[in-house]
Amino acid sequence: MKIFSKEQIYAGDKLTAERQNITSTELMERAGTQIFNWMHARMQGAQVPIHVFCGIGNNGGDGLVLARHLITHGYNVHTYIVNYSDKRSKDFLINYDRIKSTTKKWPTLLKCAEDFPEIHPNDIIVDAVFGIGLNRPVVDWVKQLFQHFRATKAFTLSIDIPSGLYTDKASEDPEAVVYAGFTLSFASPKLVFFLPETAKYTIQWEILDIGLDPEYLYTTQTEVELVGKHEVLPNYIARDKFSHKGQFGHALVIGGSYGKIGAVTLASRGALSAGAGLVSAYVPKCGYLPLQSGFPEAMVITDKDEEKITTLNFDIEPTVIGFGIGAGTDTKTISAFETFLKTNKLPLVVDADGLNILAKKKALLKLLPEFTVLTPHPKELERLIGTWKDDFEKLEKVKAFSKKHKVIIVVKGANSMVAFNERFFVNTTGNPGLATAGSGDVLTGIITGLIAQGYHPSTAAIFGAYLHGKSADIAVEDFGYQSLIASHIVEYLGEAFIDLFKQPEQPPQGEVNQEQE
Repeated sequence: MKIFSKEQIYAGDKLTAERQNITSTELMERAGTQIFNWMHARMQGAQVPIHVFCGIGNNGGDGLVLARHLITHGYNVHTYIVNYSDKRSKDFLINYDRIKSTTKKWPTLLKCAEDFPEIHPNDIIVDAVFGIGLNRPVVDWVKQLFQHFRATKAFTLSIDIPSGLYTDKASEDPEAVVYAGFTLSFASPKLVFFLPETAKYTIQWEILDIGLDPEYLYTTQTEVELVGKHEVLPNYIARDKFSHKGQFGHALVIGGSYGKIGAVTLASRGALSAGAGLVSAYVPKCGYLPLQSGFPEAMVITDKDEEKITTLNFDIEPTVIGFGIGAGTDTKTISAFETFLKTNKLPLVVDADGLNILAKKKALLKLLPEFTVLTPHPKELERLIGTWKDDFEKLEKVKAFSKKHKVIIVVKGANSMVAFNERFFVNTTGNPGLATAGSGDVLTGIITGLIAQGYHPSTAAIFGAYLHGKSADIAVEDFGYQSLIASHIVEYLGEAFIDLFKQPEQPPQGEVNQEQE
């Protein structure tokens, strides 16, 4: 699913009006009606007080359309105009006149904190104040209004985006933002729904189709894409009955040090369970027995040193190499990695201490093969690209780093993002149970195993992040967040593959069409 920028949404609105020969007012009517349909299908006439707060721009116009339809369908509606400026959009004014002609109970004008209405916890708040058009800091009394929303504990529904959020930069004041229980977003979700600093402002979101031009939506490339089953399934490589292990590559997992052999075991299991035909592990001598006994499906090659990796000499010909899991950053390990990079031409996945080595010796970045996959957690990412002031600066730094070094970066987190070719792919699977030791090692193994089979490294990173999270989503049903461990992710990986081919659930029925009014 594409995540359109603010500018692309505006362009889509304009093009839709031209191609469908409708006015912007008619498009607003369509949007407001869709919001009403969504609410009406769920409320079925319930007489809960609904407080619709409308700004004076086009988001406020959407709110006025909604309020008018709620009123004509007999709902208990209170409409307010948040008068933060003397300017009004044309379509807002048109719909302001329409609602005044619909009811004798005209919208209440709010100009300061003294005007705030009483709202009870069982009421509903509809936030249609700013939308994606916000381009200036929120004035103090409007900030107080948003805090008033939160203090009432009433359910809050935001239209398009929680008011106070920008689509393309961080808010000046984190407290001057609406906390929405649900957001109905037009055409596509907004990037801020998935960033650590701003995702908290909406608990849930849903896309409303307001009939924007299909060709425009289909042909316009976005910088950010949301990745779910629909996006990864076309990349799946099927197997025929005459397949053999030699067709699916040989993954070599290099890492481990005394006390950290488990990391290599998890990564190796992840690689084989992701479908690699063969997996070998290169570890210090202390890792031989644990791997041979704990994961007999893997082959084991040992360093001459008992406790750490000091050389990288092997006589096999792997398809892909995963490096760094549990390796440590001893000077001899760093030296071995550097020597290896100078001659290596194979696809590479680098995680954990491999990333820390790159951060210590940034000159080694020049030796990475094109399309190397880096899988940092937040602190490892900070060591690589430096600190950032907010999530938007972080993404810009990630994009610049990826472009400069021609690498693919998996920014791990609640919504892991894969940066490649100046684009971001936002993963939709996963849950807090993944906040456990070893889960990142499994991800490294999965990505390595996918590359071994012939997936392009960028596809392997995107598909791997999806499968990793989906496996955890299935496993958490049996173990819960607290008891989910990394081994469970490997054990449920097969079910994540099987789930790719399950039919999706049917959407809710019973929405009301505009023509039926």
